[in-house]
Amino acid sequence: MDAHDLLTIGEVADRSGFPASALRFYEREGLLRTTRTSGGQRRYERSVLRRLAFIRAARTIGVGLDEVREGLDRLPDGRTPTKADWSRLSRAWRGRLDEQIEALVALRDGLDSCIGCGCLSLARCRLYNPDDRAAEAGSGARLLPPLLRRTPAQGV
Repeated sequence: MDAHDLLTIGEVADRSGFPASALRFYEREGLLRTTRTSGGQRRYERSVLRRLAFIRAARTIGVGLDEVREGLDRLPDGRTPTKADWSRLSRAWRGRLDEQIEALVALRDGLDSCIGCGCLSLARCRLYNPDDRAAEAGSGARLLPPLLRRTPAQGV
């Protein structure tokens, strides 16, 4: 491969909008491949930009990194995803998106009775539930639809 076809981590970060730390993380996670110069500097093939666009699109719709990796691993020889690949893989994610939409609609429709604690019901709210009977169901906002209970750490 011609050295002119290789990009530095800074060039990839500028072109993709991902910080260099994310690029290094994705490399450690096996989502990106790099070559190294004799001085040990990372070099990326230009095609990594399309791969990063695929990752960004998948993450934007809520696909976890494990599923992104599984999808990319199904491509022959680790090649860059095409539009047809995106169509095929995104069909498999459609059901989850439908569930997320339903959960958001339920949240929206119940929000006017919520005081912000996440229980979605003043009748069952901790303020009106001094024995905290809802705690028997577990920690967190248990009455929220499951897809809306994700913690920030799960959204990495």
